[in-house]
Amino acid sequence: MSFGGRILDAVWPRRCEVCGADVDRPARYICADCLNRVPFVRPEDGVYEIPDAASAVRFECETREMVLGFKFNRHVWLRNDFADWLEAAAASRFDLAAVDLVVPMPTTVRHRMDRGYNPCDLLAQELARRICRACRRVLARCGKFARQGSLNEEERLENVKGTFAVKRPEYVRGRTVLVVDDIMTTGATLAECARTLKDAGASRVWSVTLARSVRT
Repeated sequence: MSFGGRILDAVWPRRCEVCGADVDRPARYICADCLNRVPFVRPEDGVYEIPDAASAVRFECETREMVLGFKFNRHVWLRNDFADWLEAAAASRFDLAAVDLVVPMPTTVRHRMDRGYNPCDLLAQELARRICRACRRVLARCGKFARQGSLNEEERLENVKGTFAVKRPEYVRGRTVLVVDDIMTTGATLAECARTLKDAGASRVWSVTLARSVRT
């Protein structure tokens, strides 16, 4: 890579402005998926986007195994290292001084009972501590839905529709909210979170995820 190319990478990282995925310069600053996908438009709800998203690592190879171990196998000793990654990713994309509230992606009661913890809670609490902000579990899961992993993109969008609620709207009203999640795939879940939080009065919704799935 040329010296000029390295300067461009430092000033304008090759990341999609919407979902945070890698993009090629100078073709575009929004990836083809975000340009062509449906998730940002629902006629019955109006037009909205997934929140500005930053992801720490790609969900592949060794990092994939680490994230899955943390998410499903109680490898909670990775919490501090993962918080390092999240803080660096969030700081590279957002003005963390503007964040008012850190919110973990909620899980179902069944999943919490099966695992004994919500991995997003652990990450959000540690990140909030580091940036000196409150962490609140203001989002809750509601209704019935299938696991996202077995669904295609359109099914994911329909599956998460109406499955979140804000328990304490006064905590988010007029505030900039940073949602912490573990893995981002299509962005359907984050899109629904953003819609729910904005309907409750949040002024801005940003997100930071530990890993970003690599699309093939």
